[in-house]
Amino acid sequence: MQNYFNRQIQLWGEDTQTVLQTKKIVIIGAGGLGSSLAFALGSSGIGEIHLVDFDEVSTHNIHRQIAFKIGDERKNKAVVNATLIEQRCPFTKAIAHQGDFKEWSKKNIDVDLIIDATDNLPTRADINSYAKERNIPWIYGSVEAFHGQVAFIENSSFTDAFKIVDKTPEGITPPMVMQIASHQANLALRFLAGLSVKKDMLYYLFFNAEGEFIIQKFGLPKN
Repeated sequence: MQNYFNRQIQLWGEDTQTVLQTKKIVIIGAGGLGSSLAFALGSSGIGEIHLVDFDEVSTHNIHRQIAFKIGDERKNKAVVNATLIEQRCPFTKAIAHQGDFKEWSKKNIDVDLIIDATDNLPTRADINSYAKERNIPWIYGSVEAFHGQVAFIENSSFTDAFKIVDKTPEGITPPMVMQIASHQANLALRFLAGLSVKKDMLYYLFFNAEGEFIIQKFGLPKN
């Protein structure tokens, strides 16, 4: 383990790396954000990662969903991601759940953190309710065109801050998907490693008309 995680151990020591082996997370959605999250977190040494998705890989997914390649069409996205995680890291157990969040929530699986990688507001409202009922923090992430949002939610409520509507996202660039997933993954890893994390703060990340990258921060309403 020491050789595999050499650079991370340089950051926080063997004890913290060992703690990561005891942690369990679930990623809801295994597409654009989900596959980038799986790639980033799947080789970090988290003990158990659950991946939830009902969808199958389509050709138009492949250019922006980094876990997939030509030939993966019609395979379940969660299954492909779980396989990739275990190929990259022998210290992490990856479990695929072929279904939606509501189906997964009925399984009563204990996790330390929920990470949202979905693409619709109603499911995020369901995640928020589930997290509140079980007192589990969760990380929200969304991406569209050249902008995206991220928040580590603990005491605030997603449904107090966002109007829940059905909305079809605009086009998406692959680098922006990775940018938002990277922000989510860094928050997740810091939290699981016991490092400080700014909670209940919404980060809005975007490129302006001149191509300058901007990050704005907003406090979320707390219960």
